[in-house]
Amino acid sequence: MTAPAQPSLPKQVAAHREQMLNLLREVAPDSAAWVEELRGRRRRQPTVVVVGETNRGKSSLVNALLGQPGLSPVDADVATATYLVFGHAEQWEARACYPGHLAPIQVDLSQLINWVSASHELPEGHLPPRYVEVDGPVDLLDKISIVDTPGVGGLDSVHGELALEAAASATALLFVVDASAPFTVGELNFLRNVGDRVETVLFTLSKVDQFRGWRQVLAANQELLREHAPRFADAEFHPVSARMAEMAGKAPNEQAADMLKEKSGLSALAGALQELVIGKAAMLAEANTMRALTTALEEVKVKLTGESRALTTGADEVKALKARKEELAVQRKSATRGWQVKMRGEIQRARMENTHEVSREMRDMQTWFRQQIDAADKDALASLSGQVDAALQLVSRRVSTSVGARLNKIGENVLTGLFSADELAILQAQYARAGQPPVVLRSPEKRPGTSEDKLMVMMGISGGVGLGKLATLPLGLFGAAAAGTLGVIVAPVTIILGLGAGWWISKTRRHAQDKQHMKTWLTDAIADARSTLDQMVADQLIQAEQELSLALDDALGRRITGIETELREVDKAMRLDATERSKRLQIVNKQMAQVESGTETAKTLLTRIRTAKVKVATPA
Repeated sequence: MTAPAQPSLPKQVAAHREQMLNLLREVAPDSAAWVEELRGRRRRQPTVVVVGETNRGKSSLVNALLGQPGLSPVDADVATATYLVFGHAEQWEARACYPGHLAPIQVDLSQLINWVSASHELPEGHLPPRYVEVDGPVDLLDKISIVDTPGVGGLDSVHGELALEAAASATALLFVVDASAPFTVGELNFLRNVGDRVETVLFTLSKVDQFRGWRQVLAANQELLREHAPRFADAEFHPVSARMAEMAGKAPNEQAADMLKEKSGLSALAGALQELVIGKAAMLAEANTMRALTTALEEVKVKLTGESRALTTGADEVKALKARKEELAVQRKSATRGWQVKMRGEIQRARMENTHEVSREMRDMQTWFRQQIDAADKDALASLSGQVDAALQLVSRRVSTSVGARLNKIGENVLTGLFSADELAILQAQYARAGQPPVVLRSPEKRPGTSEDKLMVMMGISGGVGLGKLATLPLGLFGAAAAGTLGVIVAPVTIILGLGAGWWISKTRRHAQDKQHMKTWLTDAIADARSTLDQMVADQLIQAEQELSLALDDALGRRITGIETELREVDKAMRLDATERSKRLQIVNKQMAQVESGTETAKTLLTRIRTAKVKVATPA
């Protein structure tokens, strides 16, 4: 006898979601409403990040996908760290964006290249943006956003790290190689590194109309993937020709246009993007719902356990709760709060570790660029200043991420010292439902320098995200590192520092040709950058200590209030007669078994969603 077919993963997720929501509606209506609200906001636009070596044709491919020849400046014209982010709108518009510092600036599409290319002059009085948003009436953009990454060198250099950074927040990666030659070493190294950061990668082989031997190149690429990046050994390549797609728009008749469109391969690629990427985004959204359900179920489990104790040993439960309330009140009011002393010491340690980290990052970067200067010809030397700019931005964001992670770890360590695992589960759920406001850490704004300045630092985005907002982010963006002892995030606040270093090179220095002159400039620029970065982080750490102290004090206050509520519930339970108490205990035990089973199933489904390679529609 043949066993019945197992329901698909989306159907299993949908069935368990509804089952657990019904349970929550019965035992914790507020939590059920919160999960449903999160699910109602779940439709986040999936993002495809386009990466590839310079001159592989990725910007031409983006233009062809959008049906807008010449919209995204081609690789050869771009040598900055500026991204282009394409989205949907009823009419074409563009904005230069400076996250966390300046308001976006409207950009004329005819001047787009001036905002994203180092070889063109910015409009007078403006600073280079961190990225430029371009929105327009393109059907594909109504379903997905497309990010065109900058071309600042090979994928084994600064460009590779910038592309990896972009990939970390992508729903999928569109990797572009052309038909002129097989993968380079840099491209294969990049693919090995990206394997742990983004699940979905699509490959395109561009310029197939220009090289008759493209099938041999395709076969060679597949063999190289099997040998050097086996995770992608069975990946499908999409042969495309942006030039044919452009020619289709100029064809003399509809029949010729249709033939050119089909041969260009763009329709097949767009279809694959929608099928695979949108399907993956749907499952990531379901993962957010599963994570929220897990948070709510953990809280319910703790509360049911407490109610069970109240129904069986009411007097002992009252005694234990009162003792715990008094203990936490002392921790909150004492002039020598141990948790605060511990936190201050950990922040001082973070400051010293950061100093060493900045020193190492800057030293390594200077060594690498000095080697590049020695090996550079005239053209390469002229482009190095743009790469230094990009590398300094990269280092500042890496330091920012590191410091933010240290601060969150400090907060988590203090919390786990103050509260039990059960108390942390309750606190996490409370902060998630409340949508804890961000803890914003901003350094004083600096007046922009003049054209004579050697160095100008542009502060980037800085802020924090409460648990409520973290619960709505895609599961793949945090991974196991974000999980606490409960398998969920336990800190009441997450601090994210942004130290977006920008535009370190004055106009007069940008085109320096003499190698020794370039080395002297490099030493000065990196020394100034290190000093500025150290000061920026020191200022942020001082404010972070104050904000963390307030957040932890708030957690203590919430827990004390929660204990007072629990005492009132225990008092109600103790007033029940023996028959009512026995009946209620049976109900509680049954609900607890359902919650425990449901939590384990949700965690299993989360793991399956994370690793699934799906081509699915959104579950009902």
